[in-house]
Amino acid sequence: MQTNSNPGANLEIATLAGGCFWCLDAVFSRIEGIQRVVSGYMGGRVDQPTYKQVCHGDTGHAEVVQLHYDPARIDYATLLEIFFAIHDPTTLNRQGNDIGTQYRSAIFHHDPEQEKTARATIAALEAEHAFADPIVTEVVPVSTFYPAETYHQGYFEDNPLQPYCQMVVAPKVRKAMLKFARRLKPV
Repeated sequence: MQTNSNPGANLEIATLAGGCFWCLDAVFSRIEGIQRVVSGYMGGRVDQPTYKQVCHGDTGHAEVVQLHYDPARIDYATLLEIFFAIHDPTTLNRQGNDIGTQYRSAIFHHDPEQEKTARATIAALEAEHAFADPIVTEVVPVSTFYPAETYHQGYFEDNPLQPYCQMVVAPKVRKAMLKFARRLKPV
């Protein structure tokens, strides 16, 4: 088990759930200012869950990514802007064909400032009618983070030809690279 300890002297942590963690990892790992992305599980009632257990949907955990980022290079509000652009925050417990509570949209805040920013971001998106349907993203306190199995870390980079990666992950990555081109790490 990994607790939410300080990720580095100048780094902060953001924890986000927006469907399959492979998608979030693939996008956020390309963003300037993000030093490390760790796929894992949070928000459930089972200690040390496995991918198989989480996929069955009865652990209560969501697939999440923990972003270790430098706030001097990218702020939390920008992370949320990217987050809301790369998943559908209006579908309860679902992203495309991925269905179950493990695929819910959630922001796990690490402190009151993150909570305030998350709630303000959602309110602004709702006010501007950014989505046709209401946003159902949960904003909840961070809980114990369980890193996913090693083979899930950087999954898209290691498995770009896998069918799910080609049909689901790659289009999200392309969309993010176009929309957030100025935020990408240098190649």
